[in-house]
Amino acid sequence: MDRRSFLRAGSTATVAAVAGCLGGLETQSTRAPPLVEDRPDAVYYPTHLEGMEMVGTAETGDYAFGLMYSYPHRFWNINGSSGSMTPIDSDDDVHLMSVVWDPQTGMVLPDTGLTVEIYQDDSLVSQETIYPMLSQPMGFHYGANFGLDGDGDYRVVLSVGAMSTRRTGGFVDRFGEPTTAEIPFSYSQSTRDELTYRTLDNAGEPGAVEPMEMEMLPDSFAPTEDELPGTVRATAMSNDARLLVTTLDAPPAGIDAEGSYVAVSARTRYNRMVIPAMGLSGTLTSDGETVYAGRFRRTLDPDLGYHYGAVVDDVASGGDLALTVTAQPQTARHEGYEMAFGGLLGEMPDVSLTLS
Repeated sequence: MDRRSFLRAGSTATVAAVAGCLGGLETQSTRAPPLVEDRPDAVYYPTHLEGMEMVGTAETGDYAFGLMYSYPHRFWNINGSSGSMTPIDSDDDVHLMSVVWDPQTGMVLPDTGLTVEIYQDDSLVSQETIYPMLSQPMGFHYGANFGLDGDGDYRVVLSVGAMSTRRTGGFVDRFGEPTTAEIPFSYSQSTRDELTYRTLDNAGEPGAVEPMEMEMLPDSFAPTEDELPGTVRATAMSNDARLLVTTLDAPPAGIDAEGSYVAVSARTRYNRMVIPAMGLSGTLTSDGETVYAGRFRRTLDPDLGYHYGAVVDDVASGGDLALTVTAQPQTARHEGYEMAFGGLLGEMPDVSLTLS
């Protein structure tokens, strides 16, 4: 995909309700239906789908921001190896969501951290560091439920910190400074209640709903196998996280080391959405000898995308790579993802691959 063309086309578009992308939905209450019993330990179809309203976008420094809202959601927060559901509170008015991306490449940026302040006139209504999240329709974003002071005009201040994730290639000298953006927000309960909502007949079955098409926002897809640079050597699944292993003859610019580079690109099984914020280690052996044993570091690269990488002495065909997820993705989950990628299980199975 030509991300620059995508953003040029989207920058002049207007989006009323992304709900229209879901099609044929019926307006319902903001309360979610009961969860499916005996949910699979995998990605599954959620009980329902909800529409979403675009608020606006802003660009400042190295970052672009998009802001949107929906009905309040239940979601599952992840803390280390444990997960717990955040229910819908009676005071919640909206589920506020934000996407942060690089305006030059259109790449969605995990690991920025995001703080939200909501003001009405000069009064602070709410302030919160909101959760990094994964959802089937949106992929990676930041979100949380918020209460508001009724209908009216608000302004939302979005603040990101300097990224600590390793950056390579054209990203080496970027995303190193914190910045703040402001987006006006006109809210009315009647407009929110017009957002669409429908329940799914196949709730609980393995699979995922289709991603939304968001004209003003980039997607969080991981690169396809054909788009990944280097040579794709193997692929494996761990609790519905698909891990693609590609190797380069030399590490990307910005890594001060010599040798081959092994990159593990993690994405969701069905929608190819990037899975960030994991801890990953691995052992590479060749002819019975250990070539590498250690961490695969979180890395952001304009060509490889968000991935987990390590420099090794050599990568021979027939070598064996054993990968261990030392920390499941530290992202909250919308319904349908809470049982996958570690989730409520607390861990992801080790995988063993033979490199082609």
